[in-house]
Amino acid sequence: MFGKMMNNYYYGKSGKGDFRKEDLPQNRRQLFTDTLRTRLSALCRINLLYMLIFLPAMLVIMFSFTNVLSTTSNVLMIEQNDYASFVEQVTQNEQEVTITEEQFNELKNSDANLGDMLDGTLFRMLLWLIPCLAITGPFTAGLSYITRNWARDEHAFIWTDFKDAVKANWKQSLILSVITSILPMAAYVGWRFYGQLAERNVIMMIPQVLVVLVSLIWSISITYMHPLVVTYELKTKDVIRNGLLLGIARLPMSVGIRLLHCVPALIGGLLIWFWNPMIGMLILFAYYALIGFSISRFVTASYTNAVFDRFINTRIEGAKVNQGLYKPEDEDEEEETTEGETDN
Repeated sequence: MFGKMMNNYYYGKSGKGDFRKEDLPQNRRQLFTDTLRTRLSALCRINLLYMLIFLPAMLVIMFSFTNVLSTTSNVLMIEQNDYASFVEQVTQNEQEVTITEEQFNELKNSDANLGDMLDGTLFRMLLWLIPCLAITGPFTAGLSYITRNWARDEHAFIWTDFKDAVKANWKQSLILSVITSILPMAAYVGWRFYGQLAERNVIMMIPQVLVVLVSLIWSISITYMHPLVVTYELKTKDVIRNGLLLGIARLPMSVGIRLLHCVPALIGGLLIWFWNPMIGMLILFAYYALIGFSISRFVTASYTNAVFDRFINTRIEGAKVNQGLYKPEDEDEEEETTEGETDN
């Protein structure tokens, strides 16, 4: 009984049909809403599988934000109170006093301490995120393959197709995730390094901006790279090249999709800052644990399917275009086939 329940949970029920031809969506927006409604529960199931690989990164981010909130609170108390009052307030909050009176006076007389502490926390977070994000690439390929099929209204088994996609595309996806994990740290270090040089030589602002610009271009181009990996047989350099070209050629939409993915995190950040830090983090964690990763990847798949149909598939002989959408020629072909069988 338990085995049958798990098979139905991960593999789905056999014989479950997709859209009939006469019910096919007429446009991309209708296709997205219809397939999202049909696959919503499945997206929750695969998200629980995918979030396991993202759990280390989520924990690193949560601990870092907790540290930032604690550091900010302590520094504000230092600036407003004397050492005795500071110790009393920290004791009331059931926290351990970790600085001496001499260190307290140094902190109180320094305007840059809060910034230095936050910079240190951010640096450690980005450093720890490198291995946490680097290992996610192969599993992102699996999720990209599943959501690509679902966005086309094609069937895909959650476990077997996910596993096969990981096995077939893990090398290229791992390269992409390693680059993605390193770039935030490289951008941060580059921004700080060239920023210090720019204080003495304004020309150093050029490489400072370029470092950030490269990271931003990669962040919008990665939207296309994982779908390219699971859709076409390309070398890694061609995946990166085509992803960069599509990211730049479709710049407004690429930026829009990336900003759309940031909306839940922005809402969670506002809840943390203006309402209750713990409750805000729990709500944000629950969203990504339940459906956040898979819904983001499903939106990406729906968008990239349309882009590939327009810019790539039309140039490939025999490639299917507008999968999942109603096409009048299909109905004509079916009628011709029916007439031929009747004549025979």
